[in-house]
Amino acid sequence: MEILCFHTVLFFELQRVLYQSELYLLFIYGRDVVRLKSKNILIAEDDLNINNLLKEALEREGYVCIQAFSGTEALLQLERTDAALVLLDLMLPGMSGEEVLAGIREDRDIPVIILTAKDGMDEKLELLTNGADDYITKPFNIDEVLARVKIQLRHAGNEKEDEKIKIDGFELDIKTHQIWIEGKELKKLTRQEFEILRLLAQNPKRVFSKEAIFTYAWQEEYMGETKTLDVHISNIRKKIKKITDKEFIRTVWGIGYRFAD
Repeated sequence: MEILCFHTVLFFELQRVLYQSELYLLFIYGRDVVRLKSKNILIAEDDLNINNLLKEALEREGYVCIQAFSGTEALLQLERTDAALVLLDLMLPGMSGEEVLAGIREDRDIPVIILTAKDGMDEKLELLTNGADDYITKPFNIDEVLARVKIQLRHAGNEKEDEKIKIDGFELDIKTHQIWIEGKELKKLTRQEFEILRLLAQNPKRVFSKEAIFTYAWQEEYMGETKTLDVHISNIRKKIKKITDKEFIRTVWGIGYRFAD
């Protein structure tokens, strides 16, 4: 009986260690074990509500989240786990976000996105100069956070994507930057137009805010002006209409756009 209890405790302890190490997710089907390389994100934010909000949103997108609530804990978690990206608040107890950033850059080259209430250009430039890859000003739009995470992981080579997306007469080739609709190539797309279609087609059931689409396609901070994006959406629709009357981008009023599958 004692041996059985020991093995039971050992089994659950092993599960806990594997989960906390975040190296792989294990999905067990009968006797088959499928190992998937996880996409681990460290969230260093002392506000419990914000930390949990980020965690829940990222986990819905398939990421594995490691939470830290102080600067010291953030560096300890980085020693214990294999994080692919860090969301780093500046106002942390124990060690400041700036100190944590310096500690990360001593021996790591992973993307770091700063979460900050500071919106002065001098502060932002200093953060980028000191090793931050991006910054998000609080209060933030959660869709913008997700878009920026995706961009940074893609740049770092950690965001694996299918090379081709095929959905009901729509085909997009990420490698060649080509799109075909009903067998005909959609020509003369700008880079932003291609990226807009790429984002929507990769997530066909999801509604994206204009902020998230702009951040993803232009890879720069959204300043609240929507005309540029709306013009690009209109141009995409005109180019598609030359091939077919079928709608591929649907407007969701008051929110943004989604792929019309």
